[in-house]
Amino acid sequence: MKKLLIVLALLVTVSANAQWVKVLNGLSYNSPVWSLATSGNNVYAGSGFGVYYTTNDGSNWIRTNLNNAAGYSILINGTNIFAGTQNGVYKTTNNGTNWTQMGLTVPIWTMAKYGDTLFAGTQPLGVYRSTNNGLNWTQTSLNNKLISSLAIKDNMIFAGDNAQAIVYRSTDNGNNWTQFSLGGGPTVSVLSLAVINNTIFAGVNNYGIYTSTNNGLNWTPNSFNSTSVLCLLVNGNNIFAGVSGQGVYLSTNQGVSWINKMQGMGIQWIRSLTANSQYIFAGNDSCVWRRSLTEIVGIQKISSKIPDKYSLSQNYPNPFNPVTNFMFSIPKSSFVKITVFDISGKEIETLVNERLQAGTYQANWNAAEYTSGVYFYKLVTDGFSETKKMVLVK
Repeated sequence: MKKLLIVLALLVTVSANAQWVKVLNGLSYNSPVWSLATSGNNVYAGSGFGVYYTTNDGSNWIRTNLNNAAGYSILINGTNIFAGTQNGVYKTTNNGTNWTQMGLTVPIWTMAKYGDTLFAGTQPLGVYRSTNNGLNWTQTSLNNKLISSLAIKDNMIFAGDNAQAIVYRSTDNGNNWTQFSLGGGPTVSVLSLAVINNTIFAGVNNYGIYTSTNNGLNWTPNSFNSTSVLCLLVNGNNIFAGVSGQGVYLSTNQGVSWINKMQGMGIQWIRSLTANSQYIFAGNDSCVWRRSLTEIVGIQKISSKIPDKYSLSQNYPNPFNPVTNFMFSIPKSSFVKITVFDISGKEIETLVNERLQAGTYQANWNAAEYTSGVYFYKLVTDGFSETKKMVLVK
């Protein structure tokens, strides 16, 4: 009986977190949430009404004293929190109780950090940098440009142009910049940038995502054609995309394929994304949404003990509606792929597609978008393959 109760409790918890939850409270002022950032247990949100923070994963929000400027970007640098606004850069060292306006007073849309240098992307004055923690700022040679996004890869700084399909790259801390064209149509502009392993992602206006695997020299259209990708978030080996009018998508294989993760959210314009150890947060045009990170990624390591063989368990519950779980074990570091097929044998979702260390894992599948019927899930790894049947009943 005790074992049954534990399993039921686990299933209730998983089902309750198997979709997005709107966290309103002090952030419900019908203003876009332009930026999100996390530091330890705190989550910070920048909206048209200033900067807010929460210490309990969004259940309650506290409005900081920076309440007279739109928080277009937030950068965490140790105990310092920087906010980029239409009035320039502000800094707080006491969690938002007091803010100091720094030496840069132009509109700031994005910020990034490389080593001891801070970078600020402005519109329309290009990129500025500070080498003394924001006290003083110097305009780089990339000036008179509308910079909407910044990303760091190794010793390279990338900047996205919000007026044209161009990404700029600097390899000398912003002294000099080289521009690379993404191509595409006449309305392409760069809205977001992210780097995962050796791939650079550029979210663009009207043409989805472009990727580069040679440090910006060449770019290839990736996905989401005819839509705009407003924000990107890298979390471990996963990358999330906020797609205009479509919500949040996830890729676990560096953009080769994308998984719809909008369950419970509906159609949203996602303008910002961040994650802490437990949740992913998404900011839209009026509030913040929250979802369990483990659930949305679909995999959780539950034991580091090295098993003696590969195995794939039967899903539970089975039949299910709409979330089910299963465990699998790998005895050595392996590339693991788990896919879901419908009754006709068509592959409909990829749940896992990455290299994992030896251990036992729990994966889950949320079938909220699918109809009742028989489905199959398949584990493929080094020299091992197994398929099992499951039944969705609605």
